[in-house]
Amino acid sequence: MNIISLLQKEMEQEAAITRKMLQRVPADKFTWIPHEKSMNMKSLSVHIAELPSWVSMALTTTGLDFSTMDYKPSPVENNEDLVQLFEKSLASGKGALANAKEEDLLPEWTMRNGEQVFSVMTKYEVIRHAFAQTTHHRAQLGVYLRLLDIPIPGSYGPSADEPNF
Repeated sequence: MNIISLLQKEMEQEAAITRKMLQRVPADKFTWIPHEKSMNMKSLSVHIAELPSWVSMALTTTGLDFSTMDYKPSPVENNEDLVQLFEKSLASGKGALANAKEEDLLPEWTMRNGEQVFSVMTKYEVIRHAFAQTTHHRAQLGVYLRLLDIPIPGSYGPSADEPNF
C-alpha cells in the first residue's frame, strides 16, 4: 500500500468520526464558550469543518502567509450548513489526494506571517498535521458538548453516552 492510499484511508476513517461530532453541534449554542480564552462553539466547529480542505491547500500551494491572506470563516447559520461545509471541505481534500502522486508529498511547504516563519514541513507533513489538528479540535469540541450535556458519540470505540459502539 502506498502513502497516498494510507492517507486516503485515514481521512475516511477520521471523517466518519468528525461528521458524527459536527452533527451534534446545536446552532442555538454557536456563541457559547466554556472559558473567556476559548473560541466560541461556532468558530471551533467551522474550523474543524474547514480542516479537510488543508489537504488540497497543501498539495496545490507552497505555503500559507497569514500577512497576505484575507481569511474569513465560512458562513454557517445552522447545523445543516456546518455539516455541508464539512462535506465540501472533505470532498476537496479527497479530490486532491485522489489526483496526487507520491512525489507530490515531498516538496516543502511553509507557514508564516510575513518574515516570521512558523514551520517548514513537507506537504506530507502538512497533511498529517491537518489530520492531527482535526483530532485535537474535535476533542475540544467533545469537551464543549460534554459541558452542555450533549451526548458524545463514540470515536475510536464506545463513549459514556454510546456504550454500544
